[in-house]
Amino acid sequence: MQRKATALDVAKRAGVSRSAVSLVLNGRGDGNVAKESQDRIRQAAADLNYSPNPIALSLRNQRTRVIGIVSDEVVVSPFDGNIIGGADDVARAHGFVTVVMDTERDASRDESAVETLLDRQVDGLMYVTVGLKPLDVPQGMLRVPSVLANCYDSSPAPRLHHVIPDEVSGGREATEHLLQLGHRDIAFLAGAAASPAVPLRIVGHREAMAKAAIPVREDRVFMAGWDINDGFHGAMGLLSATERPTAIVCANDRLAIGVALAAARLGLSVPRDLSIMGYDDEFRIAATMVPALTTMALPLREMGAAAMGMLLGQIGDPARRPTTGGGGGFEANGGLETMVPCRLVVRESTGPVPAL
Repeated sequence: MQRKATALDVAKRAGVSRSAVSLVLNGRGDGNVAKESQDRIRQAAADLNYSPNPIALSLRNQRTRVIGIVSDEVVVSPFDGNIIGGADDVARAHGFVTVVMDTERDASRDESAVETLLDRQVDGLMYVTVGLKPLDVPQGMLRVPSVLANCYDSSPAPRLHHVIPDEVSGGREATEHLLQLGHRDIAFLAGAAASPAVPLRIVGHREAMAKAAIPVREDRVFMAGWDINDGFHGAMGLLSATERPTAIVCANDRLAIGVALAAARLGLSVPRDLSIMGYDDEFRIAATMVPALTTMALPLREMGAAAMGMLLGQIGDPARRPTTGGGGGFEANGGLETMVPCRLVVRESTGPVPAL
């Protein structure tokens, strides 16, 4: 059987020292090894199919190159899974692997999940939630580089950087899309009042209406819930009135399904008689509805990628790591919050305002 290539083999082929090979392949070549030599080393490594021994590398660097991720609902939710997918892409691109623990929305399991991952000597931790929410940060996350995705530190003096969707701009862009189609009587069917995302999306809706100099009718904005049944009953009330809205913005795609069912029950055609706007771009729902749903896509993979990039930055730069006091983490670099914009996905459920 052919012998596995070593760093010394790479050094001989590239005509450099073994230490130069180590610097380049461990990502520390810039400033230490000439660019031409770096190129020769990488080419030699590729020619010899050489890869550093991960165990030996972790012993030298005192790192395991493992990132622990705690999720509140990855097993059944496409939301957590997509955030983790984006994070894992970035981790793997930098030679790290991820290990995920699911607490199944049981907050009492947070501390034990974190401690289990710390016992495995992870280099850093990420906490991911299925919906935007405040988090009682497990104390173990303050002992290593850590970051939050789709959630934020609920303490009076937040300590960890968090990456969240820009819900205000999302709500604003959803309504602006309908305004551009000529709609003026637009209802907003919101989710549960306890969700931090809901009031932010409503703020965006109100901003868009105010910019268009259109008063917001308070009976056109109300909490309904998150499920199909909630959307159906909420829409039946709106659409059965003598003066009905020409468009409805829904706080998630499941509500939009209920609105579409209510429209069908009342003999209304979508989008000819009623335009329906969703939110989330939920997998196997938005694109497969009839008609296909115009919606705001949550930047799930983008949030995961951004959070992992920040976490790897902390691991590589001790000055950026979380502290046990208030105001640590990334404050010196512009605060603890990163917002990722949502994306408008135009499909078939929205159209021009109906002719009078």
